[in-house]
Amino acid sequence: MSEYKKIGVWQTAFLGDAVLTLPLLKALKTRYPDAEIHFYVRNGFQSLFEGQPEITAVHGFAKRGAQKSLNAAVRLGREIGQEGFDLWISAHKSLRSAMVSGATGIKRRIGYNKPWFNTFAYTETVDRRFDELEEVERLFQLLEPLGISTPAPKTKLILSDEARQAADTFWQANCGDKPVLGIHPGSTWPTKCWPVEYFSEIISKATWDGAQVLLFAGPDEKEVAEQVLAGAVLATDAEVTNLAGELSLPELAAYLSKLDGYLTNDSGPMHLAWAQDVPLVALFGPTVKQLGFFPRGDNSTVLETPLECRPCGLHGPKKCPKGHHDCMRALTPDMVWTELRTKLSL
Repeated sequence: MSEYKKIGVWQTAFLGDAVLTLPLLKALKTRYPDAEIHFYVRNGFQSLFEGQPEITAVHGFAKRGAQKSLNAAVRLGREIGQEGFDLWISAHKSLRSAMVSGATGIKRRIGYNKPWFNTFAYTETVDRRFDELEEVERLFQLLEPLGISTPAPKTKLILSDEARQAADTFWQANCGDKPVLGIHPGSTWPTKCWPVEYFSEIISKATWDGAQVLLFAGPDEKEVAEQVLAGAVLATDAEVTNLAGELSLPELAAYLSKLDGYLTNDSGPMHLAWAQDVPLVALFGPTVKQLGFFPRGDNSTVLETPLECRPCGLHGPKKCPKGHHDCMRALTPDMVWTELRTKLSL
C-alpha cells in the first residue's frame, strides 16, 4: 500500500460538517503518521482547528467571497496541484468543490460518486450510502479505497492554549459554585430555532432552581439573545451573562467545554459541544436524528417530536411549509427542563 506524504482533505460546507470530519482526519494520521495533512475549510473556520494535532495546516476557502466564482475555483485547484500533494480527499459534493479537485491534477483523488459530475473530477469515487449510515460513517466511505474502515476512532476537538486560557480566566472571575448552563438560541436556519419565549422560560427555571446561565449567540444573533433575556423572569439572585457576539469561534468552543449543561438548536455550536463531551440537549424540529448529523456520545440527548411532515428538508426551510412549526412548539419547556436538570444535577 502506498505511503502518502502530503494529504489534502477538502470540507468547505458548514461548521458542523467540518467538525464531523475530525474522525476521518484522525484515522488518516493513524494510518499515515509521517504524512502532512492539510485541512481545507470554509474561510473563517481556520482558527478553530489550529490546535488539532492530526492537522499540519488549515486553509480557508472564501466560497462566499473572493473565491466565489468557478474560475477562481479552477485557479485555486491549479495552485494546490503545484504544492506536492499525493493524495486528495473531498468530503464536499458541490460543483465548485469538484472543479477544485479536478484542477489539482493530483494523482489520486477520492470523492463521492454523486452528483454525476464527480465522475470527471476524481480518480476514484465511492457511494455515500446516505440512507444507511450516519454522517461520520458516510465520511469513512472515502477512506475505504485506502483500506481504512469503521469503526471511526473517538475524536475530541482540541483547541489552542489561548482559547482555553480565555475560558479559564472568565470562569475564575465569573463562575462560582453553581452549575453553569449554556444556552444558544440561534441557528442559520430559522425553522431550526426553538421559540424565543421557550428559551426565556428555560432561563427562568434555571435561575430559580439554582443554576448560573451563560447566553451565547453569534454577532448576527444579538437581537434574538436580547429578546430571550428580556422575556425571562429571573430569580432574585440570578446570575445570567449575555455573551452574544463577544467570543471568537475558538473562544466559544472553549467556553462550551467548561459547561455543566448546554441547550442548543440543531446548529454548528451543537457540534462544538458534543465533540468535547459536553452534556447537552439538542432540539431537532425540521431535521431528524435519522439524517445522521446529530450530536454523538453518551452525554448528548436529542429531543424531537414525531410528526408526519418531518423532516421537511436536509437543513430546514426558512418558513414552516405547514404554517404551524409544531415540530418545535410541541417540545415544551417543561420537557426540555426535565432533561437539563438531570445533566446539571439539580
